[in-house]
Amino acid sequence: MATSTADVLVRTLKESGVRRVYGLPGDSLNALTDALRRDGQVAWEHVRHEESAAFAAAAEAGLTGRLAVCAGSCGPGNLHLINGLYDAARSRVPVLAIAAHIPSSEIGTNYFQETHPQWIFAECSVYRELAATADQVPRILEIAMRTAVAESGVAVVIVPGDVLADDARGRPPSPVLPTASVVRPGHDELRRAAGLLDDGERVTILAGAGCAGAHTELVALAEALRAPVVHALRGKEHVEYDNPFDVGMTGLIGFSSGYRAMERCDVLLILGSDLPYPQFYPEDATVIQVDVRGEQLGRRTHVELGLVGTVADTAAALLPLLTRKTDSTHLDDMRRHYAKARRGLDALAGPDRDRAPIHPQYVARMLDELAADDAVFIPDVGTPVVWAARYLTMNGRRRLIGSFSHGTMANAVPQAIGAQASHPGRQVVALAGDGGLSMLLGDLITLRQLALPVKVVVFSNSALSFVELEMKAAGIVTFGTELDNPDFAAVGHALGLHSRRVERPSELPGALRDAFAHDGPALVEAMVARQELTLPPTLTLEQIRGFTLYATRTVLSGRGDELVDLARTNVVRRLI
Repeated sequence: MATSTADVLVRTLKESGVRRVYGLPGDSLNALTDALRRDGQVAWEHVRHEESAAFAAAAEAGLTGRLAVCAGSCGPGNLHLINGLYDAARSRVPVLAIAAHIPSSEIGTNYFQETHPQWIFAECSVYRELAATADQVPRILEIAMRTAVAESGVAVVIVPGDVLADDARGRPPSPVLPTASVVRPGHDELRRAAGLLDDGERVTILAGAGCAGAHTELVALAEALRAPVVHALRGKEHVEYDNPFDVGMTGLIGFSSGYRAMERCDVLLILGSDLPYPQFYPEDATVIQVDVRGEQLGRRTHVELGLVGTVADTAAALLPLLTRKTDSTHLDDMRRHYAKARRGLDALAGPDRDRAPIHPQYVARMLDELAADDAVFIPDVGTPVVWAARYLTMNGRRRLIGSFSHGTMANAVPQAIGAQASHPGRQVVALAGDGGLSMLLGDLITLRQLALPVKVVVFSNSALSFVELEMKAAGIVTFGTELDNPDFAAVGHALGLHSRRVERPSELPGALRDAFAHDGPALVEAMVARQELTLPPTLTLEQIRGFTLYATRTVLSGRGDELVDLARTNVVRRLI
C-alpha cells in the first residue's frame, strides 16, 4: 500500500512526541483516522463534541508544555473546535488543530458543509494555512508545528479530505521538539530596574503564570526587597506554596489583602502577569513589568520600565544588582492583613451544623483536604473558580488549570479528559458547575468510553449563580438564570459512572473518599446554596448602589423571599 499524506502526518506527529489526537471522526477525516489505526502508536481519543477535543488538547498542552493535537472534520466539525482553540490561544499553550476540508475541487463553489477555515481561525491562531495539494502538506505541517511550539499558541493546518488520502509527495517534514532559551534584558535595563526598586520604600510584587518554573527566583527576590507577593489567578499554582511572602490573590475574585498590598505600594514589580482589570492596579506607584512577550508591556497600566525576558532569567540577573532592604514594615502590615482575610474566608468553610443546602466553600475545603498531593484541579468558569481560588491549597506538585483567560463555561470536564489521558496515573478532579456540566453533558460518556478515572464534583444549585451575582451588583432583578436540572448523580449512574448525590455536609467526606477510591470515573453531586455571595475584595460605590437597587426592585417585583434566602445564607451564618 502506498504511503499517504495522512501517513506522513501521523509519522511526523509521532516523531515529534505526540501520543494522542483528540477528535470526532467524519468522512473528510477518514484517511487520518485510518492512518492512526494502522500506525497504532498515536491514540485516537474519541470525544463526543469537537469543542471538547480542543479543550482536551489545551489541557494536555498546559500540563505538559508540549505540543498537543486535536482534529475536526470539514465544515461544522472543525467549526466546533473554535471555542477550545480560543481558550488554548488565551492560555498560550501549544496546540495543533487539523481542520479537514471539503474536496479540493469543490472549494469556492458553496459546496455542502463548505466554510473558510483560514478566516474562521484567524483571531485564535498564530498560524493557519490551507494545504491544497499533497506536495504542500509536509512543509505546511512542519511550519505550523514549529510556530505553535515557538510562540506557545495555536496552529491550524487545513487539509481537504482527498489530499489526506492522496499519495505522499515532497520532502518529509522533520520532527518538531521543544527547545529552551535564555531570555533576559540587557545590563543597562537591569541596572535601571535595580535603581527604581532600591528607591522604593513599599515594594509589592504581582506574580502571574509567567512565574512557572521560577519559584526559587521569585522568593529570593521578595526576600531581598522585603516585598509582599500578590498573585493573579493563573499564578496561584506557581506562587503561593512555600512562600512566606505570599499575601493572597487580587482581581475580581481575590482577597482584600491582595488588593491592599498593591494599593499601598510605591513600587509595583509585575512578574509574568497580565491581570486584565485596571481598577486593581495602584494609581500612583512606579511600575516595572517583566514579560517574555514585549507586546504585553504597559498593556494594563502605565509602566515606568518594561523588561523583556522570562521571570526566571530576569530575576536571577536582577538579584545581584539590588541593595537588600531591611525595613519590613510594609511586608509585615500586609502579612497581618492576609492572616485576617484568610481567617475570615476559612470561617465560611465549615459544615454549618450539618444544615442543608451545603455551603460551596465547605465542598472546596473538603476537596482540598481529601485530594491527592499531586492532584490536578480543573474548575468550571463561574463560582467553582472562586471556591478553587480561595480554598484549594497548592504545594508545588498540585496543578490548577482552567479557562482563566478566555473565561468560557463548560471547560472542566473536557479539560479533565486531556489531563487524565495524558497523565493516566494521576488524580484529576473537575469542579463542575451545574450550568457548565450540562452544556457538554455528553462528554461524561467519553470518561466511561475511554476509561478515564476523572472525578467530577458538581456544585449543583439550579442556577447560573455567578451571573446572578453580576446582575445583583448591577442593580438588576435576577432573570433567566434558573436551571431546571435533572438528578446529575442519577444521570451519571445511567451513563456508567460511580455516582452519588450529597445533600448534607455530614455526607460529603465519605462520598468524596468513595469517589477518589473508585477505580474509574466518578461523579459527586453536591447540593450547594444558591445565594452564596462571592464578593470582590473591594466594593465600588456603584456596586453598593447596585445591590441596594437590586434589593428594592426584588421586593417591588414580589420576590422578597429571595432576599430572605440571601440573608439566611450569608448574613445570619456570619453572626453565629
